[in-house]
Amino acid sequence: MTAALDQALAWQQQSLQLVSRTFALTIPQLPEALRAAVGNGYLLCRIADTIEDDPVMPWEEKAHWQQVFLQVVEGHADPAAFAGGFAAQLSTDMPEAEHDLVRHTADVVQITHSFSASQQAALARCVRIMGAGMAEFQQHASLKGLVDMPAMDHYCYVVAGVVGEMLTSLFVEYEPRLRAQETEMQRLAVSFGQGLQMTNILKDIWDDWARGVSWMPSSVFAQYGCDIAAVQPGSHDPSFQAALQSLLDIAAGHLENALQYTLMIPADQTGMRDFCLWALAMAVLTLRRIAENPAFASGAEVKISRNSVQWVVMLSKLMHRSDALLLASFRAGIKPLRKTAWVATA
Repeated sequence: MTAALDQALAWQQQSLQLVSRTFALTIPQLPEALRAAVGNGYLLCRIADTIEDDPVMPWEEKAHWQQVFLQVVEGHADPAAFAGGFAAQLSTDMPEAEHDLVRHTADVVQITHSFSASQQAALARCVRIMGAGMAEFQQHASLKGLVDMPAMDHYCYVVAGVVGEMLTSLFVEYEPRLRAQETEMQRLAVSFGQGLQMTNILKDIWDDWARGVSWMPSSVFAQYGCDIAAVQPGSHDPSFQAALQSLLDIAAGHLENALQYTLMIPADQTGMRDFCLWALAMAVLTLRRIAENPAFASGAEVKISRNSVQWVVMLSKLMHRSDALLLASFRAGIKPLRKTAWVATA
């Protein structure tokens, strides 16, 4: 390992602390041989997300930079030229941590190109599908939301389900005992990603609204007599809250698949299980916060506390080897989302 690669890996670890509290917590739980690849995959996805999230850049420019970034990842374009060109256009409203990430694209890609051919292929495939998919959705993004539930499914796939596929490829390469189950794990990984992404979409509905964007499936709300484009933050509209509950139920179903995925990981691979369990449990707790306060007006109102995260960590470490305990705990946690009758706020 060269001194330059060592330096890039040290920077990657620091960057993860700045751009994602969740992944900075979960990635160190993985076996050491997986940490660099998973962390690098996350930063590649984060750069693609940064292109998507710019609040002022036209969608045509975003599509252009997604394509250039893919060429960088695949080794066909200069990372420094991408970093300089894109950084010059990136909105000053974007967080400084993401500006810094873009400036260090060469370091990120240097790490990418140090991995095995199969690992690089998994990461590049993820960036390719994610970048093209996000560019497609950015073209039509508005407060009118997505057309229907299949459109939401597809959006969740290109921004999260494909990440689940990438992680599964890395997991299977590392742990040969998973090879016989890879096809089923890849299927469940897409659902796992959708459960996490739907949780984020529901939590951030009003933060996205403030940017003039909605990722809600408008036809689902229309079924309950609600025009999603006309709803305001903090809505007490019973039709809105009924539609919201239906989406909470769908997201909870995907998280049930996420648990099934996690339990396919051998019990002695506790770090891999914790990586999945912590994300899963935090999503369940977030959905419960939304269900308890459906008239919330910002993501901060339903964000789980640090104390809740600490409980997740502690309980996971106590139960991660026991499928029976994990199943019982999950069923208790998810029950209010799947069984309790919905009562709209007066």
